[in-house]
Amino acid sequence: MQLVIVESPAKAKTIEKYLGPGFKVLASYGHVRDLPVKDGSVRPDEDFAMDWELYGDKAARVKAIVDSAKTADRLILATDPDREGEAISWHVRELLAKRKALPREVERVTFNAITKATVTEAMKHPRELDQDLIDAYLARRALDYLFGFTLSPVLWRKLPGAKSAGRVQSVALRLIVEREREIEVFKAQEYWSVVALLEQGGTPFKARLVRFEGEKLERLSLGNEGIALRAKALVEAATFRVEEVETRPNRRNPYPPFTTSTLQQEAARKLGFSASHTMRVAQTLYEAGAITYMRTDGVQMDSSAIQAARAAISTRYSGHYLPEKPRIYETKAKNAQEAHEAIRPTDFSHDRYGTGDEARLYDLIYKRAMASQMASALIERTTVTLREGTGKHELRATGQVVKFPGFLAVYEEGRDQKADGAEDGEDESSLLPIMNTGDLPAKRGVDATQHFTQPPPRYSEASLVKRLEELGIGRPSTYAATLQVLKDRNYVRTEKNRFFAEESGRLLTAFLERFFERYVAYQFTAGMEDELDDVSGGRAAWKAVLEAFWRDFKPKSDEVMEKKPSEVTAELDTFLEDYLFPKREDGSDPRLCPKCQAGRLSLRGGRYGAFVACSNYPECKFTRKFAQGGGEGEGGEGEDAGLGKDPVTGLEVTRRTGRFGPYIQLGDGKEAKRASIPKDIPELDLEWALKLLSLPREIGPHPETGKIITASIGRYGPYLAHDGKYGRLKSTSEVFETGMNAAVVKLAEAAAGAGARGSRAAAEPLNTFGAHPTSGGEMKLLAGRYGAYVTDGTTNATLPKDVKPEDLTLEQAIALIEARAAAAPAKGKKKAAPKKAAAKAPAKKPAAKKAPAKKAVAKKSAT
Repeated sequence: MQLVIVESPAKAKTIEKYLGPGFKVLASYGHVRDLPVKDGSVRPDEDFAMDWELYGDKAARVKAIVDSAKTADRLILATDPDREGEAISWHVRELLAKRKALPREVERVTFNAITKATVTEAMKHPRELDQDLIDAYLARRALDYLFGFTLSPVLWRKLPGAKSAGRVQSVALRLIVEREREIEVFKAQEYWSVVALLEQGGTPFKARLVRFEGEKLERLSLGNEGIALRAKALVEAATFRVEEVETRPNRRNPYPPFTTSTLQQEAARKLGFSASHTMRVAQTLYEAGAITYMRTDGVQMDSSAIQAARAAISTRYSGHYLPEKPRIYETKAKNAQEAHEAIRPTDFSHDRYGTGDEARLYDLIYKRAMASQMASALIERTTVTLREGTGKHELRATGQVVKFPGFLAVYEEGRDQKADGAEDGEDESSLLPIMNTGDLPAKRGVDATQHFTQPPPRYSEASLVKRLEELGIGRPSTYAATLQVLKDRNYVRTEKNRFFAEESGRLLTAFLERFFERYVAYQFTAGMEDELDDVSGGRAAWKAVLEAFWRDFKPKSDEVMEKKPSEVTAELDTFLEDYLFPKREDGSDPRLCPKCQAGRLSLRGGRYGAFVACSNYPECKFTRKFAQGGGEGEGGEGEDAGLGKDPVTGLEVTRRTGRFGPYIQLGDGKEAKRASIPKDIPELDLEWALKLLSLPREIGPHPETGKIITASIGRYGPYLAHDGKYGRLKSTSEVFETGMNAAVVKLAEAAAGAGARGSRAAAEPLNTFGAHPTSGGEMKLLAGRYGAYVTDGTTNATLPKDVKPEDLTLEQAIALIEARAAAAPAKGKKKAAPKKAAAKAPAKKPAAKKAPAKKAVAKKSAT
């Protein structure tokens, strides 16, 4: 018997069918072991010895693999064709060797797609495990462990509120924070544009004023309304003649097929997917055999796939859409590893696959891969220059015509939000009428429009992934997890698909820039990636790379650990002075306390994070949130952030900051009413505060039951409540706007989703994983009363504490459900047990009465 190990159970089932008798295919369900989450798992003083620990939920899986390996003649390690796949194979081999269950013959096989032809061909070409890739994995894993487990204790002791730091995540966070700083210091500048509305041959078009009074206009040349109106009046009065008509042919070439990062970027732009969701859906498509492996930075397709794509193009389009020769692509990404193909469909005769998000992502992958082998688009760009009689004033009109769409007939890449000024650029995509030198287009009007320069846009997932890749930081396959960690740690938040730096994220970045500047430098982190690539290429020894890193990093962390928290705060106070206490236009002291007008403001560290406070505390209790910054309109937080008085009670309404974030309070004392401040409130004022303090809001009696329906905000967000049943609301505003009709509908929908349970309305699934391979039920990740759980409709399995809901994979979901089903009592026996207990109940009653007393005594003595 030949034992084949893959990562996914869905993949195992498919591959076993392909290989036929004599083969047994088992899934490892991803990694089987990792470094224990404790100090000492990597020991630099012992030549970087590493301890490994079996994942708690993998015991049953590993036992099945060990039992099968003992009777196998040959072990074929067929995990994914990347560094992580190589590492999983190594871990499986090491575990089997440790348990003396390793077959005599051990081989490694990789395939880029799960099709019968690909799998059977790969089985004919086995190889040894790639030790260089394994060494690179060991180096990366040890490096990330040493960085996190050395730096995190420093943060806990010296930076209140900080949770952890990571080698790549800290640099990604720095990018987000630096963009926030750029936006804050940005000074908007006014400028105007003058555009003439013209018409030629019955076709209207626009022409922009580009030369005024003999001077070429730059973007900010018309800097105020006065000069703009003067320019407008001149254009209105003058007669403009066509002086030049320039037509230039242009060729646009198609984009290469997707890599991991470009797929994440494009799915974010066009489908609104997060990076993690994109990878989950792509994993499902890969395991179903619909696409090739989705973790790759290669841009080339296999020659047979290129021919299949060309054949599909010939079938669907005329011969003009097929270039004479196949297109060959080379990656421009830094540190690219082109051992694998780009992401493409496994069969170009299938232009559709699946439903829902799977279908949408497949369509994106299919069109991109198809377009990559199509002819270039031919575009004609036209520029028309118009001048008035003196030649001192000039208008320009631009446009383009697509003469031949080529690949654009199938696919055009999405675009990120452009930086400052892009929104008012000339519209080159517009069509222009046919014009000749000497023409006098009719003037239909002139517009003078005011603009303001815009700050650089905040990063989206797509633009941040793109920037990380440009810098050569991290790996495309890890970007989704990196960005998710930043969200989980509350270092950033996302609004309208844009990253905003939170207070804790800004403070952490400042701390790292001040005390660990080298280790959050873009060049250093990218350089580490280069060194790890040297290890994977056999050009460097992995322990030498770790030794060079540790030699400098450990003394630096020890040095910071020796500092007192007050010293750290004082240094951060100086480091952040320009942000916390910016210079004022009137020249007054930016550190002067605005309340007592005597004390000086400085950065302080508290139990729940950093804040700015007056030096005259406790006489002056002025405080300000760290992230609030300084400058005009400075207002205090905590007890000093008064919002006004409640017109009914006359009590003061104040905004405060507590352990769990900002809140509002009515009056003082223990009985004072309080309410948390939701993040989706645009701007907190007295009106909003009184609304929040008035919750729960009564909508009215239910038309069927007569019982009151209420709307409020709870631990998990806004909701409706009626007779012990609940319905979710999408936003805080809905709490105050939802009427009776909408409330009844939402409660009915929630009740229908709850199924037979009925006592609680079912929440929207946090994630879906498709059908369970055994039960066939749809697997969903849900938020339960006691935490997240996964279900196939029959069996519910609670997530282990070390598994975050957003990180749950398809393999883990299947494993948890199967493990829970296996642990459940057999049907029939469940009902028999109470009968036996009931028969013996009289004999057990005395003991039952004593049991609580014993527990109570034990508890009392323990305290």
